[in-house]
Amino acid sequence: MMYSGYKPYFDTEIESLIERINPPRIIIDNETDKDCSRVKVDSANKDGILLEMVQVLTDLNLIISKSYISSDGGWFMDVFHVTDQHGNKITDEHLIHYIEQALCAGKKEAKAKAKAKEMQTHLGDVVGPIHVPIDQFNAMEMTVTDRPGLLSEVSAVLVELGFHVVSVAAWTHNSRAACIMYFEDDSRGGPVTDLHRLAHAEEQLESVVGAHHFMGERRGVRLSAPKVGRIHTERRLHQLMYADRDYDLCFCGDGEADDQRKGSSSCSNWRGAQVSIEICNEKEYTVVNVTSRDRPKLLFDTVCTLTDMKYVVSHAAISSQGSLAVQEYFIRHMDGCILNTEGEKERVIKCLVASIERRVSHGLRLDLCTRNRIGLLSDITRVFREHGMSLSRADLGTRGDQAIGSFYVTDSSGHAVDLRMVELVRNEIGETILKVNKSSAWDTLHYSSSSARSIEERTARSSTLGSILWAQLERLSSNFGPIRS
Repeated sequence: MMYSGYKPYFDTEIESLIERINPPRIIIDNETDKDCSRVKVDSANKDGILLEMVQVLTDLNLIISKSYISSDGGWFMDVFHVTDQHGNKITDEHLIHYIEQALCAGKKEAKAKAKAKEMQTHLGDVVGPIHVPIDQFNAMEMTVTDRPGLLSEVSAVLVELGFHVVSVAAWTHNSRAACIMYFEDDSRGGPVTDLHRLAHAEEQLESVVGAHHFMGERRGVRLSAPKVGRIHTERRLHQLMYADRDYDLCFCGDGEADDQRKGSSSCSNWRGAQVSIEICNEKEYTVVNVTSRDRPKLLFDTVCTLTDMKYVVSHAAISSQGSLAVQEYFIRHMDGCILNTEGEKERVIKCLVASIERRVSHGLRLDLCTRNRIGLLSDITRVFREHGMSLSRADLGTRGDQAIGSFYVTDSSGHAVDLRMVELVRNEIGETILKVNKSSAWDTLHYSSSSARSIEERTARSSTLGSILWAQLERLSSNFGPIRS
């Protein structure tokens, strides 16, 4: 049976009119809680607004410990509990101003000015080190079967073709790899505009990528010119891996059949993520519960996946206690229907598990900070390859004339890398340039048995989260004063 009592409709002209009449109201409250800041958003609802809000906060590397969301119908109300990476409240006036401007989607000019000035001059200790204007560069997108040395070979080809890589983001998951590189012409700077040159480069990269692949294996390489309004890099990585169906190999536990007989679907992953789906017939929602180890950008990853799968989050409650995070979403299709087949439920479950796993990195984290130069990525990855190291994740960008980023390395079999080999690599690259990150606890791949038991206990109690959500939603409206036109 299909339920379609609620059918959201978004029209861009109507959205713009509503925003002008009732502009978003942003309140950053540092008084209510002693341990965190509350970012309160009261706004006209529109398609994708939740992801926009979460993306702004996560791009600033803020930690979201709790959130209550209500966006059913024509209005959006949300409260985010946030701290900086050191657990402190958000008190910097420049950062507060930037958040207020960035969350007001209608103030594009003010947002652009704030981003250009504030993020570069005032927020260096809070905002992540990588800030590349991706709209201004050529892009290379790649999805392939993962193998050691791949990033080294691809970056070497780009150098030979006269391209300078200014930023790279690469993820691996379930034996698949997705990579996005932004590059420019190394001889004169600026984007590469010669379409024949780009086509030749794409052909060369296809040859390198295909050299070690079996017939029929999925792979794709695409080069593009600069583009205004280019999709957020990490969101685009999720989209590439989703299109590549990396979620197909996500493992579902033995309890799934029992849950389905009870009217729900669930998946339990050995890495510690549990996802279950139930139908709330009275309110015509599909209820998605996600329990996993907490980490930065977890909320962004799950909301991004639901948004790109064309689901609307009508209500949500997110909380974290200690090392665990519990997320509950009340969702519908964009046409107002609930999930009504077991196949669709299983796909949503696997995709959410995949979205959580993609950023849970294998290996030892090595942080890089050095002068930016042509061929830097090629040289660094070549040293890794020559010492038998494989990259499970890479994130490299620029700030001014500096190149700053992180690499997650394993041995060629995906196991822990020999620390003596790490020291040899550091000696060759430069010990002051490449450092071992000793505080990357967020990126631990394996979960202890006690964490797994805690997740099971949280999942068993997850039904109580719904009542907490509805109680909080009833109080949301009292947190905001009336919006004046």
